Amino acid sequence: MVNIAVAGAAGRMGSRITALSKEYTELKLTGAFEKKGHNAVGEDIGTIVGIGETGIKLSDNLEGIIDKADVIIDFTTPGSTKENLRVASKKGKAMVIGTTGLSKDDIKEIESMAKKIPCVMASNMSTGVNLLLKILQDVARVLGDEYDIEIIESHHRLKKDAPSGTALKMAQVIADAVNRNLDEVAVYARKGIIGERTKKEIGIQTVRAGDIVGEHTVMFGGLGERIEITHKASSRDTFARGALRAAQWIANKPAGLYDMQDVLGLK
Repeated sequence: MVNIAVAGAAGRMGSRITALSKEYTELKLTGAFEKKGHNAVGEDIGTIVGIGETGIKLSDNLEGIIDKADVIIDFTTPGSTKENLRVASKKGKAMVIGTTGLSKDDIKEIESMAKKIPCVMASNMSTGVNLLLKILQDVARVLGDEYDIEIIESHHRLKKDAPSGTALKMAQVIADAVNRNLDEVAVYARKGIIGERTKKEIGIQTVRAGDIVGEHTVMFGGLGERIEITHKASSRDTFARGALRAAQWIANKPAGLYDMQDVLGLK
């Protein structure tokens, strides 16, 4: 049995992770927490997320509940995630991180702390997306410079970071496959007289509208044909289930930073 605690447990992602955890016989929810001042602190987390009373009260800090947990699942914000990871690393607890909007400095800091504990970090924990990342690598390597590469991502109006972490991961996987430096070739917006498209650039375009859960399309445009590979998420549950699967997998693993490719055996 793997005991889990969920960060941001009353939020959009945290609430689904919390609710769905009861379906996993090898997982046991032992803690749930939110930021200090949250209006639901002290209430039963099961009542909050709609699964009935669990006897677990929503806490306002990780320190008070971490001793009962083996793995902390975190889909919050960069600042909160790093603070939670500091606590977990001191206590020797594993983590699953699905937070997006992380800067390069954030990632370096996380990599350093993850040397002490086992940690799964992925911008997208969907099985489909992670299988797609493997496919994109192979497609890009075969097509090379003869096909223009564009990535279009769409999310709900409340998403705070852009482009999505998934779009950036896709772009990085493709750039690596065709031996390009993404920092040099990424194009995030186009307007006005921009001249002809270069062969090397990788376009990454963002849409924010309504309640779109998440859609990503990678276009390989050649002369006379176009290949489009699309993933559409219709529910956050696909990401929540991926996180719970990662929590099962990471327990008792050696210290180090892993991703969903490791969890799914795609490496």
